[in-house]
Amino acid sequence: MGYAYEAEGKTYTLEDEMFLPLPEADKDSEFIAMQSRTYAADAWIRFKKSRLAVLSLVILGVIVLFAIFGPILSPYTYDQQNFEIRNAMPSAHYLFGTDNFGRDIFTRVMYGARISLGIGFAAATINLIIGVVYGGVSGFLGGRTDMVMMRIVDMLYAIPSLLYVILIMLVFGANMFSVLTGICIASWIGMARIVRSQVLSLKEQEFAMAAKVLGAGRMRILLKHLILNSMNAIIVTMTFMIPNAIFTEAYLSFLGVGITVPKASWGTMAQESKSLIDSYPIQVLWPLAAICITMFALNFIGDRLGDALDPKKHRGS
Repeated sequence: MGYAYEAEGKTYTLEDEMFLPLPEADKDSEFIAMQSRTYAADAWIRFKKSRLAVLSLVILGVIVLFAIFGPILSPYTYDQQNFEIRNAMPSAHYLFGTDNFGRDIFTRVMYGARISLGIGFAAATINLIIGVVYGGVSGFLGGRTDMVMMRIVDMLYAIPSLLYVILIMLVFGANMFSVLTGICIASWIGMARIVRSQVLSLKEQEFAMAAKVLGAGRMRILLKHLILNSMNAIIVTMTFMIPNAIFTEAYLSFLGVGITVPKASWGTMAQESKSLIDSYPIQVLWPLAAICITMFALNFIGDRLGDALDPKKHRGS
């Protein structure tokens, strides 16, 4: 019989030593004080550290709610005219006053948010899909295919986007579809170039090589490994596409080649009120303020989102 000893009132042999029960005092020796977080939760915690970005997110949410429910709850319609109260100043009944046709400016601003934000988010979504697919395929295949696809991009980029819009307006008329098509026809190029550069870099990394050696198909490698690991740049680029699309729509409508009256977009309202800037400058203020506030909010969100989604900037934090 081997060496024996007692522990906690029991007798153990040398062979039983590795099976001794763990003392109560040592059971929490490897206690993890901080719970693990997902990538999204970690990014959200970093995003909340910027009060300006959180305030911008709240402002954007309020604008979206006004755009959705404002025209429904308003007692006026965006095209309801009353010539007896033309160019009225702000009051309890008309919060932003009335325009040259007696229409409630507050209702028109809320309705204009529908069109402007709708075009902004729709254009960003369309550009996201086209840019990710085009840039991902170009960067993944490489070689001659990549060269041909990028030369097509260069040719499209060389033609002014305003020319696309004017040609589309001549064919389909001045409406929301024409503006959206004109904005999207070349705006995806920036997204495609960013995705291509990300894929070109990531496909040479060890995890992509390992997936290929393990027998993963090309589509799986591209979508699950390369595109997924490029989401940081993709999301940030998309957040900046939205204000660009909103500004482009407002610019086109201000020039008279965008949304046509009586429909109210922020650019259309600014274009209508520019003739009254000397006598009623406040009418120009409301659509311009809506454009500026929305664009600043989206740009602050996009800028902070870029920092929050970049783990390299927060190592050790």
